[in-house]
Order: sequence, then structure tokens, then C-alpha cells
Amino acid sequence: MQTLSAKLSWSHFVKLFYIDDDLKRDFYTTMCINEHWSVRTLTDRINSMLYERTAISKKPELTIRNDLKQLNDKNKMTTDLFFRDPYVLDFLQLQDTYSEKDIENAILAHLEKFILEMGRDFAFLGRQVRITVGNKDYYIDLLFYHRKLRRLVLIELKLGEFLPEHKGQVELYLRWLQKNETNEGEEPPIAIILCASKNDEEIELLEVDKSGIHVGQYLTQLPPKELFQEKLHKAIERARTSLESRELE
Repeated sequence: MQTLSAKLSWSHFVKLFYIDDDLKRDFYTTMCINEHWSVRTLTDRINSMLYERTAISKKPELTIRNDLKQLNDKNKMTTDLFFRDPYVLDFLQLQDTYSEKDIENAILAHLEKFILEMGRDFAFLGRQVRITVGNKDYYIDLLFYHRKLRRLVLIELKLGEFLPEHKGQVELYLRWLQKNETNEGEEPPIAIILCASKNDEEIELLEVDKSGIHVGQYLTQLPPKELFQEKLHKAIERARTSLESRELE
């Protein structure tokens, strides 16, 4: 408690006290300390249900506690503490009709808020980063570096639904980054495909996670709390059931 009191204010403790689930409280406490959240940021993260949106919430309790302990004790973050679904991008102020370029421009215009949504250790490297394979040029929408993960993170923006061919496209980008841009001592690059909608069963069958790819839906508006909460809880239950089924095979 003495260590925590040196890192968190009384107002932080008040916010954390009202979280009735111990595991969820540990998550917010750990993230609050490691990402140096203000009380306002902590409140925003709780209200946007960050824990339920983070990949770690879909893992067994022991895995969650081990990952949080590793972050606390060794300052090492796993991708499960980094990946989220969905991503709440309500601050982009997009109109009813917009393009992928509009999303990209809005992210760059609100880069500080976008990085807060993604995590404190997220550093912007470039947009429309050109890579050349043979005699063909390709362009990575957004490229970042995550200091705690020690790896490059590319983000591919998709206006509509995730399609299977997106996997091959992003795998090519990852292989190129691994070969040409990864420094000694760094982990392999990873990718986030941000899309308006996705089919979870399709993504599971494609096994995109084995390629270092995370597919996440983006929301330009935060849904009503009750509906959002129900949707996220169902997603967590589906993911845990699927994980248990794979372990029994």
C-alpha cells in the first residue's frame, strides 16, 4: 500500500475503490501507474470499458495476473495488454460519410488523443510509409513504435468490413519490416487492422494472430453503456469458450 500511495493520489484510490471486481481493479491500478494516468484519464478509461476491450480480459485469470505482475515487476508488456477491440475513436469527430483518408487525417489531427487510446508508450513514425518489393511500391497507412513491446506496430485502416485478403496484404508488410527495418534486439513487428466491422469466426479460422496481426473494430461513437457492456461481456465469454475448446482438442 505504501508503494501504491506514493504513485497514486487519494482521488485515484477513490475511483479504484468503486470497481467491484478485484481482477479489473488490479488491471486499472497497474495501467494507471505504468501509463501515469491522471484521475480524469482513469475515469475516461473506466467509462469506455477499457478492461473489457483489452485482449487480456479474454484470457484465464492466471494469465491476466501473470501479465500484470510482469508489467509491474519487470516493466514488460505483453501484446494482450496492448491489443484492444473495439477501439473507441469518438474524438475523431468524423461526419456520417468519410473515407479511409479522412480517418487517417483525423487520427493525425488528434494524434495525442489517439496515442492515449492506444497506450502511453506508442510513438508515431510516419504515414503512408512506402515500401518497395521487387518493382512494386506499397504504402503502410500508419507506422508506430511501442517502447515497452520493443517492436514496430503498423496500422492498416479499412473503411468497411474485414476481408480475408487483408491478411495477405498485411503479412507482406510485416515480412518487409522484419527484413528491412527491425533492429537487433527488437521483437518482430506486429499489425493492427482497424475496420468498421468484422466476422469473429472468419478471423479465428484465418488464425491471423499467428502472423502477429490483430483485427479490431473501430467505433466513431461510444454506444449506450448498457448495450456496450452487454456486447463486450458476450465477446469475452465467446473468446474464453473458444480458448477452452482449443485446449481440450
